[in-house]
Amino acid sequence: MRAWDDLYPLPVPPSWVPGAAVGILSLHFIQKLLFPYFWADLRYLLKVVTYGLRVEMYRLQGRVVTVLDKFVKLAEKQPHKPFLIYEGTVHSYQDVDRRSNRIAQVFLQHEALKKGDTVALLMGNEPDFIHVWFGLAKLGCVVAFLNFNVRLRSLLHCVSSCEPKILVVGADLLGTLEEILPNLQKDVSVWIMTKDSTLPSVHTLLDKIEAASEDPVPVNRCSANNLKSAVLYIFTSGTTGLPKAAVISHMQVLKGAAGLWAFGATAEDIIYITLPLYHSAASLLGIGGCIELGATCVLKKKFSASQFWSDCRRYNVTVIQYIGELCRYLCNQPVKEGEKNHKVRLAVGNGVRNDVWREFLDRFGAVKICEFYGATEGNICFMNHTGKIGSVGRTNFFYKLFFPFDLIKYDFQKDEPIRNKHGWCEKVKKGEAGLLISKVNAKNPFFGYAGNKRHTEKKLLCDVFKKGDLYFNTGDLMVQDHDNFLYFWDRIGDTFRWKGENVATTEVSDVLVMLDFIQEANVYGVSVPDHEGKAGMASVILKQNTSLDLEQTYKQVVTYLPSYACPLFLRVQEKMEMTGTFKQQKFRLVDEGFNPSTITDPLYFLDNSKKAYVSLTKEVHEMILSGKMKL
Repeated sequence: MRAWDDLYPLPVPPSWVPGAAVGILSLHFIQKLLFPYFWADLRYLLKVVTYGLRVEMYRLQGRVVTVLDKFVKLAEKQPHKPFLIYEGTVHSYQDVDRRSNRIAQVFLQHEALKKGDTVALLMGNEPDFIHVWFGLAKLGCVVAFLNFNVRLRSLLHCVSSCEPKILVVGADLLGTLEEILPNLQKDVSVWIMTKDSTLPSVHTLLDKIEAASEDPVPVNRCSANNLKSAVLYIFTSGTTGLPKAAVISHMQVLKGAAGLWAFGATAEDIIYITLPLYHSAASLLGIGGCIELGATCVLKKKFSASQFWSDCRRYNVTVIQYIGELCRYLCNQPVKEGEKNHKVRLAVGNGVRNDVWREFLDRFGAVKICEFYGATEGNICFMNHTGKIGSVGRTNFFYKLFFPFDLIKYDFQKDEPIRNKHGWCEKVKKGEAGLLISKVNAKNPFFGYAGNKRHTEKKLLCDVFKKGDLYFNTGDLMVQDHDNFLYFWDRIGDTFRWKGENVATTEVSDVLVMLDFIQEANVYGVSVPDHEGKAGMASVILKQNTSLDLEQTYKQVVTYLPSYACPLFLRVQEKMEMTGTFKQQKFRLVDEGFNPSTITDPLYFLDNSKKAYVSLTKEVHEMILSGKMKL
């Protein structure tokens, strides 16, 4: 018998095949060595380009497709799929569509709202926040999301700055409404999410929703003519004290909604949203992201560290949203058995510290943390699609073609970009901190702030590298390393971050000097070990022949400021240091911090457990540093 190989001889490969194989392997190793992120970058870039082309295709076809249009389409396509799950109750795509129709019908009947009118929304996290938002959007209104932590004067400022025709208030925020009602502009119609009311000249919404029709409103009311037209106002602290209403266009909503998809989320995912809906992270990335995917989201009234993972297990959550503080709170919870027993695979957010990032992964399992960077009103965004610990994103030649930006040298004393003898700004070297600026052009516009031309102009830098160029000043200092990863470094100006919120020092100062015994207040942020951001501290000068009334000071800050903006530390000084341009000097104060061993001035600490300012002794200082005292 003849052998099999004799009957069917194996083909001999051409002589060039081994050489080609070696060449391919060599290229592979060279790519891994010199361009380790090539394929990850390419995949991400293709996603960005694909999404942009899709939007451009709609435009060329004469169609303007918004996130709301996508939601209505999904309500037809998958009416019974859960869209929202809130406190165990499921709201399908059809349910949310129909209830938002009812709300649109109520305002169509009872208010002479025109397309483009503004309606302010003061509500906490609940399904009706989304129903009211969508219902008003179906009428072509611009919806202003009000921060429910903001009180009194600041809240009145927010309402007046966006000039709403209507203010809609949640049932659990009637106390906040009562505080501002006497000083609210008379031409603002107020509606509350209840069936009855004892407040004068206030309309009830809940009873009218029940009686309203579920029919859609005329399509021409909500159809957008231009993706650059305003659809939302989202308030941001900025650096000037009182909040500013950032103008959000349909295009920005679309870009925000694409975030979860760009990070790899799918229609099968269940997203857990515990951040406040008035934040762009929760509303645009979270709710908008669910619509872009056709997915389901679990909405939480308020973040709870103790219930977080049990909620994730209960609802089979696969994607979570975070801010840095949220991750730290979870890591600070007592260790429990089975903490890795969940289905969460993606965590999307910003501001997590390197040590917390590592601890989170060690403790809670193989969750891909997707850090991103983007200001609410900004025209630039970075996404860390590689999972590199500590980085907010990557850049490369192609990315800069689509989203041109630079990091420039900054003078911290003068509080302005450094310009050379020719008057041009200078770029920093890799590894150096620089001010992030992004080019303003037709593809990446800056829409500014509602009713505030001066603040809009202040965010723009002209003649940066050449005559006539225009850049958006993010107010953020970033570092780009030699591998083109970007890292957030700090905020410039009079703003610092605490508990995931921007705190404007001038707003806090204004509240403190309202006290009749305080002459001047210098507010700044100080670092506290094992805490993200900076805790608020105020150095105050007392008026002659007065003393610091700690009880009155405590009442003042908790009444007029959000909890995250209340200064945790007070320092009483004899005189205030000023810069050469008569600005308050902060640098030495920031460096000295709140250590009673090195500071001879009287120091005080806001003890939340006692609901009072107490003397900051060495013992109290030690308890804060060791983490025994809760901040």
